[in-house]
Amino acid sequence: MTAARERTSRPTSRAASGPTGRPPLTEERKAEIRLEIARAAVDLFVTQGVAATTGEQIGAAVGVSSRTVWRYFPSKESCVRPLFSAGIDLIVGCLRQWGPEQPLEELLDRALADEDNLLAGPDRATVVALVRLTRTEPGLRAVWLQTYDEAEPAFARVLAERAGLPADDLRPTIRAAMFNAALRAAVEHYAWSTADAHPDRTTAQTRLTATLRSALAVAAEGVG
Repeated sequence: MTAARERTSRPTSRAASGPTGRPPLTEERKAEIRLEIARAAVDLFVTQGVAATTGEQIGAAVGVSSRTVWRYFPSKESCVRPLFSAGIDLIVGCLRQWGPEQPLEELLDRALADEDNLLAGPDRATVVALVRLTRTEPGLRAVWLQTYDEAEPAFARVLAERAGLPADDLRPTIRAAMFNAALRAAVEHYAWSTADAHPDRTTAQTRLTATLRSALAVAAEGVG
């Protein structure tokens, strides 16, 4: 009887004995880790190529294990996704603030003037270097195109709301496709045309803004 009592009084699981180890990470901290991994991956991809880069190297650059890298991302190429998706989130936010009489080509002006965002801040050069790599690295190209493919429905929803149209209306869907293609073409054109140039930050920002403005102006004209 005594032995039975002793067995039943002992904790039978870690949960029964109370929390142990580190507290769980917040969603904000998880997002920070994902972005740190993305930056480290791009740096390694640029300096030594995608094929030569390992999960262990990416983790070491951030101070985490390769096991942690794979917990956040299914492949080394997908590690760069936060840098792409952050730019898309920024653009969706701009669309939501798009004024009724504001020309489309002015849409990103305010966002690009904010040095805290991805396209204007210190990550701009990293993103540009990454976009250049998508020209020669099929795995990165797939992630790049998938990000824009997944962004298009979000663009369509915002444009439908702005126009007071149903979410399944064809018109905002077509407009979103044009808008999406214009953005992607502009960023690629900027990245590839400045591959051999090293402008200062102000000049680079001016060029990027001008390129995006030109692309959105063409998109606003529609198909002639």
